[in-house]
Amino acid sequence: MPVHPTDVPLEVTWQLPRSPRSAGRARALLREQLAAWKIDGTVAETAELFVSELVTNSVQHAYVPPGREIGVRFARYDGVLRIEVADANGCHPTPHQAGDDDERGRGLAIIVALAQRWGYCPRRHGIGKAVWAELKLPEQTEPLGSVTRA
Repeated sequence: MPVHPTDVPLEVTWQLPRSPRSAGRARALLREQLAAWKIDGTVAETAELFVSELVTNSVQHAYVPPGREIGVRFARYDGVLRIEVADANGCHPTPHQAGDDDERGRGLAIIVALAQRWGYCPRRHGIGKAVWAELKLPEQTEPLGSVTRA
């Protein structure tokens, strides 16, 4: 049975454990969803960078009680792909100027430089915040399929 464009979810969400392995899992979930949405090329590569950086920041900086999970959300609307990562830490993210010899601290600065828009907002269903970044989608991108949620 063919998939009708209105049957395709325009938003998918997952809950991931606060673990160093979650960045890799989020990238894999994103790749699957982008393939279903027929999004590839530079947008897909940049989105993968964004989700990796945002999940890694959440794992490293969201010092919250054990058992709290990281929310990952991918959405497409109005010609935009939105990557969003939420955690139970309410501290607002701030881009830093990393030194030449620093091995860390460039992730959010990269997102600021490459995103069409980025920001943070209160977490949807609880304490904490969500950090998001948006990328403009190519005009010809049409949703044609969906991925089963994990």
